[in-house]
Amino acid sequence: MSSPFSFQIYSSVKNIPSGWDSLAANNLFLSRDYLAVLAISAPKNIQCHFIGLFLNDELVGIAVSQYINLKEVNSFGERDHRVKTIVRDFVFKNFSSNVLVIGNNMLTGQNGCCFSIKLPASDGLILLKEATNELKNNLRAKGTKIHLTIFKDFSEEGVQYFNIPEFKSFFQFTTQPNMVFQIRDSWYTFDDYIADKTKKYRDQYKRARKKAEGISKRKLSLEEITNYNVRIYQLYMNVCKNAPFNTFYLTENHFKTLKTVLKDKFLFYGYFIGEELIGFNTLIKNGTDIDTYFLGYDEIHQRDKMLYLNMLYDMIGFSINKRYSRIIFARTALEIKSSVGAKPIDMYGMMQHSNPFINMFISKTFSYFEPKMEWKQRNPFK
Repeated sequence: MSSPFSFQIYSSVKNIPSGWDSLAANNLFLSRDYLAVLAISAPKNIQCHFIGLFLNDELVGIAVSQYINLKEVNSFGERDHRVKTIVRDFVFKNFSSNVLVIGNNMLTGQNGCCFSIKLPASDGLILLKEATNELKNNLRAKGTKIHLTIFKDFSEEGVQYFNIPEFKSFFQFTTQPNMVFQIRDSWYTFDDYIADKTKKYRDQYKRARKKAEGISKRKLSLEEITNYNVRIYQLYMNVCKNAPFNTFYLTENHFKTLKTVLKDKFLFYGYFIGEELIGFNTLIKNGTDIDTYFLGYDEIHQRDKMLYLNMLYDMIGFSINKRYSRIIFARTALEIKSSVGAKPIDMYGMMQHSNPFINMFISKTFSYFEPKMEWKQRNPFK
């Protein structure tokens, strides 16, 4: 008996079904507008596809897929030059450089797929697995063999739906957690948040603000983002090159494109000393959540002015004042984010290597290539 479910793969946002945004209503990162940004200014080594899942002719699920070519980026930043890094770089580029992801590699969290109540999660995942097989065949026909297939960033509850025979050969993994800041109902102003801190962390806040004297902050318009475009990209790359691992670099026009398409849903804040732009951060309004996006800064001013910590406080202040419920701080800088009140939420993924022999040992080698991050969780509240 044939299944009533089917899938369709689209290579252009223009071709996705008309009902797409109805399913994406609760997640801007699955919306047609945001996907249009990816189509215009996705990183050069990322190729996006969009998957519609159907019950007969009715759209009941949507998903984003990304083919990532790690050979086209300097995967490892300039911070580490150890032998282990060289070995990892060699192995990734020769045995795992072509990666197919169900999800959005540019974001943290489950921003990759959404199913309606008419599509059971297990059936939706089986359809997506079939879609990855078709994508891999299509890419192979063009001369690209996929090494790794990854379903990324599912919650502890969501990853349980992979416990089906179709995913028996996949390895379940977890990396750095998503840092999520929950805004309390009792916080009507930023001062309420500060008042709930212990003395140690109130003193940390005062010290950071003292260090930031002389810095002015303002929200930049599309015209200003365009005018500062070269400097913005320089500051962004300053942060990237210090990351231990990079799978992509944004294009120079990315922030301009985001502002053009998302308008007031995308916020860009510049930090200045005089007329010199020394740093920036970006936020995206996503329903009742605020998602922190990419940032950049001058390393010297970051150290002297505690710029990153001040940016975190500014993001919190904005979100409390505008009555948002959560801030998605994403991965990286786990300890400093916990020091302002963010909590770690474990995210899980499923991975399969195309070489059956390598796939047998992927659970053993994963910890070598993705070592456990040692950090101390802070609790700044009384």
